[in-house]
Amino acid sequence: MSYTDIQKKEHIYELQTYLYAISLFNNKIPQVLPTGVYNNDTSLAVRAFQREYGLPETGDTDPATWNRIIKVYKAYQHSSPDAYHAFPSASYIVHDGDKGPLIYIIQAMLNNISNSYDNFPFSDICGNYNQDTIKAVKLFQKQVGLEETGDVNSNTWNMLVHCCEHIDHTLH
Repeated sequence: MSYTDIQKKEHIYELQTYLYAISLFNNKIPQVLPTGVYNNDTSLAVRAFQREYGLPETGDTDPATWNRIIKVYKAYQHSSPDAYHAFPSASYIVHDGDKGPLIYIIQAMLNNISNSYDNFPFSDICGNYNQDTIKAVKLFQKQVGLEETGDVNSNTWNMLVHCCEHIDHTLH
């Protein structure tokens, strides 16, 4: 049975997918986007991988390189979870009208508190720092002895994180 062009393209795409994933963990491996075409970017990423992991630097994917790529990829897949540092800096302040991933996280933490305490309101997780979120933040700030601004600075953030960690530890 012959190796078709479609199969070749699928294998190259798979190789590029693994290399891209590895590059997210190891910045010495250049990012290559999966296209299914073994182009110069793919060769450079393979060569960098070979250099980084002690293989002969050819830029070609021989069986030793393929096996090592799979091994490294699987090791990253099965590693302990990394912490996600969502709060940008100690001087950053979340205000009314802000939007984005950080707001989703704040709202999820507030709802985690709401699920654990009957006297704490539930608010929508919508990614918009709106009046309901501000009201919940102010109540939280009051309950933990912080100034009731409705904004989330690093002090409020840290209290939210520790409160949620405490809740998570008591549930398990």
